[in-house]
Amino acid sequence: MNKGLTFLRDAISGSPAPAAPTDVSATRKRGPQPVDGTPGRARAVVDAVLPVVDGGRFAVKRIAGEPIEIEAHVFTDGHDVPRVMLQWWKEGSSTRQEIPMKLRYNDEWLASFVAPAPGRYAYTVVAWVDAFESWHHELERRVDPEDIRIAARVGAHEIEAAAKRAGDGADARMLSAWAQALEEGAADPEIDADVLKALALDEQRSDAARRHPDRSLEVSFSADLPLTVERKRARFSAWYELFPRSAGDTPGRHGTLRDVAARLPLIASMGFDIVYLPPIHPIGRVQRKGRNNALGAQPGDVGSPWAIGAEEGGHKSILPELGTAEDFRALVASAAANGLELAMDIAFQCAPDHPYVRDHPEWFRWRPDGTVQYAENPPKKYQDIYPFNFESDDWQGLWTELKSVLDHWIAEGVHVFRVDNPHTKSFAFWEWVVGEVKREHPDVIFLAEAFTRPKVMHRLAKLGYTQSYTYFTWRNTKQELTRYFTELTEAPGVDYFRPNVWPNTPDILHEALQGGHAAVFKSRLVLAATLAATYGIYGPAYELLEHLPRGPSSEEYLDSEKYQLRNWDWSPDAGLRPLITRINEIRREHPALQANRSLRFLDVENDQLIAYMKQSADGRDTIVTVVNLDPHNAQWGWVALDPHLLDIEPQEPFQMHDLLTDQRFIWRGSHHYVRLDPNLPAHVMALRRRVRDERDFDYYL
Repeated sequence: MNKGLTFLRDAISGSPAPAAPTDVSATRKRGPQPVDGTPGRARAVVDAVLPVVDGGRFAVKRIAGEPIEIEAHVFTDGHDVPRVMLQWWKEGSSTRQEIPMKLRYNDEWLASFVAPAPGRYAYTVVAWVDAFESWHHELERRVDPEDIRIAARVGAHEIEAAAKRAGDGADARMLSAWAQALEEGAADPEIDADVLKALALDEQRSDAARRHPDRSLEVSFSADLPLTVERKRARFSAWYELFPRSAGDTPGRHGTLRDVAARLPLIASMGFDIVYLPPIHPIGRVQRKGRNNALGAQPGDVGSPWAIGAEEGGHKSILPELGTAEDFRALVASAAANGLELAMDIAFQCAPDHPYVRDHPEWFRWRPDGTVQYAENPPKKYQDIYPFNFESDDWQGLWTELKSVLDHWIAEGVHVFRVDNPHTKSFAFWEWVVGEVKREHPDVIFLAEAFTRPKVMHRLAKLGYTQSYTYFTWRNTKQELTRYFTELTEAPGVDYFRPNVWPNTPDILHEALQGGHAAVFKSRLVLAATLAATYGIYGPAYELLEHLPRGPSSEEYLDSEKYQLRNWDWSPDAGLRPLITRINEIRREHPALQANRSLRFLDVENDQLIAYMKQSADGRDTIVTVVNLDPHNAQWGWVALDPHLLDIEPQEPFQMHDLLTDQRFIWRGSHHYVRLDPNLPAHVMALRRRVRDERDFDYYL
């Protein structure tokens, strides 16, 4: 055997020591700190870390148990190689987890981690110019024998330094021997340069050197970025709203919480996750509103549930006609037994006879005539509602008391809150109270009912609200829907603003529904349930096609149960309940519909048809939805769907399975014919990737 081969064999004999856990705290050594806070000799640049919300002022939102993808823009001067590490940790922990980031292209580095449970986390990126890695990368390209010998001696110096950082273990001994072999080999002219290069690039020993980097010139991104991790229901859920006082089965009788419990099996069978109740507290008698929002209440009028508080109590009390605290606890337990959660309405406002008005007059605005300023949104007036004054001298006492309301209902088993008009209350208060509640109870969900200006809605989401109402109710044309939902699924909003879309609410009967056309109710249902991972309906009004407005140009329901009792048909097959049930089944069966990021609109040559697709994160589930927006006529057109988006060859046939009708269509190529009748104005189709035989529609999943 020649001397070169013998040298190589002897130098690399034996096995390197196994990888040891990285002790980040022991290796992070800072040099002198110039003005920008980095060591003066540091050359790595961490230019950006994504996702980020307002430079790290607010938290990015993600779901527990799912990979969180982080991108960093890192580079250095010249041709040296940076090492880049993602660090993440749970709030309050002294230990940082560290993950190597991999270069994608254009100085963009990627890594991901999984936060196992809901809570508050943080992440950042650190980097340094890695002398060993730079040497290794440069040596790979060298071919001149003399250059290789010089490079080997340089590498020996770097490897010996790594051996000293490794301490007294097996890595240290192996690295020191490797460095010595390179020095000797470089000095021996009989050792072939290619043999020497092979030794220098030995991958197992290189990995050992990488385990002991010189991080003395490490730099960190300019901020530790906050991350809020929540449970899956924060991203994917179906809500059903009903008024407890209308849950009974006898006309004219005030419904109770026990009546609500009797409705839960039906609501669960329809596939909903959350049952949302308007306020259940005592209703004020002073300035009580009558039917259809009349200024004067008549005997027997029940008033608006949002006029909270009377002599029986306030925000921590239950309207006696609905039942007792024991009835409420039984309702929470019954919801859980049916696979449902109970959502409560939080409306931080008071009726004139709320105990707060008597006991804490400093919490309200008083007018010169000695009366309290009631709520107004001209031309609308709410004489039965007093808003809080968040500029009160006793603002701290007010904040503390309002948080105690949330604490009370959390103790009663409620972990989902729909908050009424949060945009009319202090932003500073919401940041504090939502933050405090979620620090103590990370699984609590807050839905912001703020139909207001976009920047205000987004600010509330940044402050900590889990979900937000949207403008979906007023987006009806193809162009409006496409533009709006494209905006909702783009950065930066997609990282913190989670839409919860509703085709109707007790306050909003859009003119599109006022014609009473079943086709409109059906199409809006499908749009809501498939465009967004979270949606809700106000029922039974929606599924029973309630459509009469209080008057011309009004979005208020005629005989709204906001002001009176109603009696509804609770039959399982009434109205749209079978369709709603099927839609919710499809949502639960298909991961593609359980998130928003993958939404992609598809071209279709008909403005009355809207088409879009969603895919699961792993790409195994694809749903294509096409909706006819014309309630009167059948519409047809050609949907453009590039097979490459589906990982399918251009002329390979594939099957689309309509999950609403169980029809199956064989598609091939990039343009596909569809025709939809108003009777069932939508296709919700799952992709079946392979077709055995186009004649019998047999398929593989």
